[in-house]
Amino acid sequence: MAVFTEVSEGEAGELVRALQLGEMRELRGIHGGIENTNYFLTTERGEFVLTLFERLTAEQLPFYLHLMKHLAQHGIPVPEPQALPGSASADNPDGRLLHTLCGKPAAMVDKLRGHSELAPTPAHCAAVGEMLARMHLAARDYPRSQPNLRGLPWWNETVPVVLPHVDEAQRALLRSELAFQNHIAQGSAYAALPRGAIHADLFRDNVMFEDGRLTGFFDFYFAGVDTWLFDLAVCLNDWCVDLPTGAHDEVRAAAFLRAYAGVRPLAAAERRLLPAMLRAGALRFWISRLWDFHLPREASMLKPHDPGHFERVLRHRVQQAAGL
Repeated sequence: MAVFTEVSEGEAGELVRALQLGEMRELRGIHGGIENTNYFLTTERGEFVLTLFERLTAEQLPFYLHLMKHLAQHGIPVPEPQALPGSASADNPDGRLLHTLCGKPAAMVDKLRGHSELAPTPAHCAAVGEMLARMHLAARDYPRSQPNLRGLPWWNETVPVVLPHVDEAQRALLRSELAFQNHIAQGSAYAALPRGAIHADLFRDNVMFEDGRLTGFFDFYFAGVDTWLFDLAVCLNDWCVDLPTGAHDEVRAAAFLRAYAGVRPLAAAERRLLPAMLRAGALRFWISRLWDFHLPREASMLKPHDPGHFERVLRHRVQQAAGL
């Protein structure tokens, strides 16, 4: 959510008028994040988030935007993309959700109410676990398919790129864990895991609460078709760890898993492979943070995340799996 592309009020106003959202009142760049250009935008009709996509292509983006529309229509609180008026058709009843601004693919979505809970309690974790399970079930009949673009093939491509930037102990851990995850992915138990559209990046700052109540999930631009268990592991690695140390928080994790399983009970293979997927989730974000930290792009307000956090999480997950 850094600003890579500067958007003027005049340029944003043209899109606002085309979408019939009333006259624009305010345009403000959003701090944080490292993938896309994002602005808060206020009009006569309300508050929205304008996103210009810096890496994703016009061919990839319909999967994300129509997924958000699908989930919103199935009662999951997510930002709903704004369609161009009059663009719906029999082949595309949602209408045109992808627009162009400053020569970049762009989208306009509703802004969720509330704020992020950066120090979650077990009650917050339970609310996210329950909604995550509801989201997985709601997406079962989503007709579009696109792989998780930051899944195992990307890890295999990216680890050699970041290895020159880390020390020998880190290189050893990256290589050994990548080999372990390739081994897991080739097994019959992994092939049997239930899968569908997942969020794949549902961290604390991508969920909103208001007066203690969960008001929505957002930032679906890492979504893809993958195992539901991987999505669950990504969440547990953020919502249910101690941020300074990366250590597992058993109380929060139990609340999260209990609430999730209350909506969608885990299969036996999922329970067996959860430790491996917790390691996979930690590896995925350690790799991406190393990549963003050591090979950054130019952007206003860009601040890469600390890669060391997910190295610590991964080391804890490996020790857990070994019973240490």
